Amino acid sequence: MNDAVDLNINHLREWVGRTETISDQITSVPIAALSATLDRNDPPPNAGDPLPPLWSWLYFLPLHRHSEIDNDGHAKRGGFLPPVSLPRRMFAGGRFQFHRPLRVGDHISRTSTIADVSYKEGRTGPLVFVAVRHEIQNSEGLAVIEEHDIVYRGDSTGSGGVQKTQTAPSAAAWIREIQPDAVMLFRYSALTFNGHRIHYDRKYATEVEGYPGLVVHGPLIATLLLDLLRSNLPDATVARFAFRAVNPLFDTAPFSVCGRVEQDEKSIRLWASDAAGHLAMDATATLA
Repeated sequence: MNDAVDLNINHLREWVGRTETISDQITSVPIAALSATLDRNDPPPNAGDPLPPLWSWLYFLPLHRHSEIDNDGHAKRGGFLPPVSLPRRMFAGGRFQFHRPLRVGDHISRTSTIADVSYKEGRTGPLVFVAVRHEIQNSEGLAVIEEHDIVYRGDSTGSGGVQKTQTAPSAAAWIREIQPDAVMLFRYSALTFNGHRIHYDRKYATEVEGYPGLVVHGPLIATLLLDLLRSNLPDATVARFAFRAVNPLFDTAPFSVCGRVEQDEKSIRLWASDAAGHLAMDATATLA
């Protein structure tokens, strides 16, 4: 690592330990809207209904003023997150612990902490990883812990940052094919107030960032994986969930979300694969 990068990382690591706390309330309309986006036939949510795992992403939205938005649709660098100068920002993965359910009507708060900032030299150049820990509480106490991994990388020359492919696991017990399109991705972007243009602006995604099409959100894929578990094990309670983005998915072809119960009957292996059978996201859910 050269001196310039070393000095930059030392500066970025000054953000480690920074915290912010924001409040929200679990209202019913975003739940109904995400249910429609996932093509579920759920009844209207009522006060007291439990929020499905990962649907907390519908709340604590990043309400940056329009003048604070950068060319890629994200907020300009700095503020709570460190001002990483690398131009590309990706959702790399995360880990969840579910201690108690969040429910419609709950007043909730989220305390976020910058847990770590690290540097790595990747196959396509320098990478900076930022780990953020979120703790969500309701009136009963701590409900959810989320550890969120963000990766920043440099520009790529037409590859869109696609990594070497891995073959997806076989022997799935559950499979659902998803046909992503611009409407699905736009609706999810709107629900999560995600302005990143790679998800809805085809010209920007293909001509500026070099992707072959619109990019499917990592959180949307993770949500579809747990939705697959929910559809097949409707009475199960998820205690932990971990996922890792392996390769991006695009709206140019269908993809599959897959799963199976492991031999211990408590672990659920979940994964997403592209139309060619390459692994896109790898995940494990642990039941209570």
